[in-house]
Amino acid sequence: FCDGKTVKCMTSAQDHKRAGDGDTGLNTGGMGTFSPSPFYTKEIEDFCEKHIYQPTMDAMAAEGRPFVGVLFTGLMLTEDGPKVLEYNARFGDPEAQVVLPRMKNDIIEVMEACIDGRLDEIDLQFEDNAAVCVVLASDGYPVSYEKGFLIEGLENFKDKDGYYCFHAGSKMTEKGIVTNGGRVLGITAKGADLKEARKNAYAATEWVNFANKYMRHDIGKAIDEA
Repeated sequence: FCDGKTVKCMTSAQDHKRAGDGDTGLNTGGMGTFSPSPFYTKEIEDFCEKHIYQPTMDAMAAEGRPFVGVLFTGLMLTEDGPKVLEYNARFGDPEAQVVLPRMKNDIIEVMEACIDGRLDEIDLQFEDNAAVCVVLASDGYPVSYEKGFLIEGLENFKDKDGYYCFHAGSKMTEKGIVTNGGRVLGITAKGADLKEARKNAYAATEWVNFANKYMRHDIGKAIDEA
């Protein structure tokens, strides 16, 4: 979060870009995420705040165009330290689906503080747990796929604490909610740790179905390597 001068860092998230298990296939918008990333240590966070995030804000302010809002920074960890792959002036998708459910603050209050230039007053806090998101896509994504299939089981998420079904490529029709894109739903679950969150998320992917449902089965595999 940025108010033009102050930066408040959210918790970390790590995504999976490739379409297939084992990081195979074409790049996508993201097939799943987990938060926090065990590879984004306190040392790396401190380095990024000092050498990447704050200097980016200061440089934009110096150019007369202070940045206010959400800045997504895509990083790659290398032997020479963190390197910036991309900036997005928005939340990451599906990174937000594992970061925001863990945020304790009222997001409206944080956003208003960004607008008003008083972000330094906000104590940004996140739950001491973990979250995993598994994207349910249309089979054939990201190349070609059929749309218009009825999505069943969405009611299973009602009153389920710690479980979320985020809509992406879906739309409302007279017959119900149908698929309308490549990435259809993001199924997120929280847990005490990453392994529990991953187990919960994959269990929840079975609650909802559509004809050409496709997902990766190894989201969070890096958790075991950490």
